[in-house]
Amino acid sequence: MPRRSPVPPPGTDLPHVVVIGAGFAGHTAAKGLLRRLRGRARITVIDQLDHFLYLPLLPEVAVGTLEARRIAVPLARTLGGAEIVLGEVSAVDIDTRTVTWRNPEGGTGSTTYDRLVLSVGSVNKLLPVPGVAEHAHGFRGLPEAIYLRDHLIRQIELAATATDPAERAARCTFVTVGAGYTGTELAAQAATFTADLAARYPSLRDTPVRWLLLDLADRVLPELDPRLSRTADRVLRERGVEVRTKQSVKEAREDDVLLTTGEEIATHTLAWCVGVRPDPLVDMVGLATDHGRLVVRTDLSVPGHPEIVACGDAAAVPDVTRPGSPTAMTAQHATRQGALAARNIAAALGVGTPREYEHHDLGFVVELGGTDAAANPLGIPLSGLAATAVTRGYHLISMPGNRIRVAVDWLLDAILPRTGVQLGTIRGVHVPLETAP
Repeated sequence: MPRRSPVPPPGTDLPHVVVIGAGFAGHTAAKGLLRRLRGRARITVIDQLDHFLYLPLLPEVAVGTLEARRIAVPLARTLGGAEIVLGEVSAVDIDTRTVTWRNPEGGTGSTTYDRLVLSVGSVNKLLPVPGVAEHAHGFRGLPEAIYLRDHLIRQIELAATATDPAERAARCTFVTVGAGYTGTELAAQAATFTADLAARYPSLRDTPVRWLLLDLADRVLPELDPRLSRTADRVLRERGVEVRTKQSVKEAREDDVLLTTGEEIATHTLAWCVGVRPDPLVDMVGLATDHGRLVVRTDLSVPGHPEIVACGDAAAVPDVTRPGSPTAMTAQHATRQGALAARNIAAALGVGTPREYEHHDLGFVVELGGTDAAANPLGIPLSGLAATAVTRGYHLISMPGNRIRVAVDWLLDAILPRTGVQLGTIRGVHVPLETAP
């Protein structure tokens, strides 16, 4: 266990640093501030969740490879010495340097700051497609992943007792929109999961489990090296996934979807993995934005407000390796920007020296389930077992906790069948796409 520093009480004559958001950027920033300042400042972290959520492994929760709490690391454990506030920030007054929040039970609170880290991250990206908000499943948090897992199991179970062949086929048809990281990983892993579930029911022996992966791009994983894209595409097709590029959903309905090609697909499952957009709080702050992200300098400071730094998906950090473009909205950039935010705030408070952000991608990993993955560490393309080892090793190193539990779950999944039962979750306020956190 890391040594815990005492939390300086409110009212002490210490600089107050407030971190809004405890995702990859915010969690790294808060941890860096605690390490660098060591009691020389009061650190407050405000987030809607009481844990850091390791999003890259969310698909593995949705298909039962990992138990949900494995990828949720308690903030109270990893950020000892910081004041953890559970709440959703409702306002940031940059003139009075005040942050106001609302807690999960409706109570409100506020605090002033000397330094502010805006690292609120991103939310589901909705496109103006009729019916998507009402009928699609978002995929940005644990409630959505757990609900989707229950939904997938439920469709197979209902299909097994359906007397109408058309209904059986529709319940065994699953559509995923978005062939980026999340959509590709979800389709690849869930195709195996649902096929294994269906194999347990003799009544479904003649009903194929059908998965479609749609994207308007001309290939899966369009942001990655074409060789990694081809590896993922091959694995998807080997698992029976219909990869449909240059097409998407035109309209979502209760029992089917209409594609941009005019084709109608009967289904009860539409997983929406199109992408993300900056958290709406960014617009509420009233500072300059670039495509919804806060405009910042290369040192992450907000022009005209040196007391504010922004990082991660919420910030349009200039990418010095690609002049004229902001850094991509990835966990790799968010983590490194969070570390720099901590360094530069500490420097502003008299500890250390500031730097500017410059980072060359070290490669990417894509977990496809089983013994399949695609990775290019340091630009070296890998597939199969080698890629799986690199991918899982990378995730274990990157997680701030629960590593042994995750590794044990992977081991058990390799030698034991998964338990295909519903947990009884219902569609609640944290599940609909339009209100997903």
